[in-house]
Amino acid sequence: MSNATRSSTAAVVESFFARFGAGDVPGLVDLFADTFDLVVDGTPNIPWSGRRSAPAELPDFFGSFGRVLGPAQEYEITTTVVDGGNAVVLGHNKFEVLATGRSFTNHFALHIAVRDGKITTYHMYEDTYAIDAAFAG
Repeated sequence: MSNATRSSTAAVVESFFARFGAGDVPGLVDLFADTFDLVVDGTPNIPWSGRRSAPAELPDFFGSFGRVLGPAQEYEITTTVVDGGNAVVLGHNKFEVLATGRSFTNHFALHIAVRDGKITTYHMYEDTYAIDAAFAG
């Protein structure tokens, strides 16, 4: 893969986190291709868990965070590795679940694949045990 591909992937990932941090749901949706594979494993207690592949599903997915969580108490990206059209992002965050008042600390790894400047793969690996416990109240 060329350096241009790596730069494009890095730019999309950087834009993704800027828009996510700003709560820019339309901007996030715009970063995704017309067909993609978004997977976040977890129990039904976790509103954002599941598989999505249609752009129409993205506003509810990204909007769910602001509806059920308080503002981030911590959010840190510790490592981003880009290899061609693939990026792996490591980090951690801490949020309060509004319905229960419980907080969770979540260490995560996110795989994002980018093709033609759009996200085609979004696979989140996170601490579903800690998140589920915070939602269970």
